[in-house]
Amino acid sequence: MLRVTKLTDYATVVLTALAADPRAVLSASELAERAGLEPPTVSKLLKPLAQAGLVEGFRGANGGYRLARPAVSISLIEVVEAMEGPLGMTECSIHTGNCTIEDQCGVRANWRRINDVVVDALRKVTLAQMIDGVPPPDASPEIPSPSRRIDVRLANA
Repeated sequence: MLRVTKLTDYATVVLTALAADPRAVLSASELAERAGLEPPTVSKLLKPLAQAGLVEGFRGANGGYRLARPAVSISLIEVVEAMEGPLGMTECSIHTGNCTIEDQCGVRANWRRINDVVVDALRKVTLAQMIDGVPPPDASPEIPSPSRRIDVRLANA
């Protein structure tokens, strides 16, 4: 199963809490409360988010954190890469030379294509869209799944 780590998921939650009130400077404990997370977890998330330039921190009595730039200009790939490093579906999607069958591998090119598609999809979704629930501009409309009918027969007692 492919999935982002819990910390990456939580980082997105913290960033959306900041994006909901973009002018406010919020302490880690205020962010934790708004995000529904534990303060130590939020503190742990803020360091890599700041290093990646997604949040900026302010010291002092009224210190705290806010988004470093508007939510519309922060893509999900930036969040993923801030928390996990470069996205790689397979080891060879990012680095060469780590696999013993690399020279004769017939699937490597396709894994790289898949990796590129996932990166592109994450690049097209912004933090602002995560708040609003707005699909990316070129997203295809959701196809409703057909309803399933279950016949129930009651036996006479």
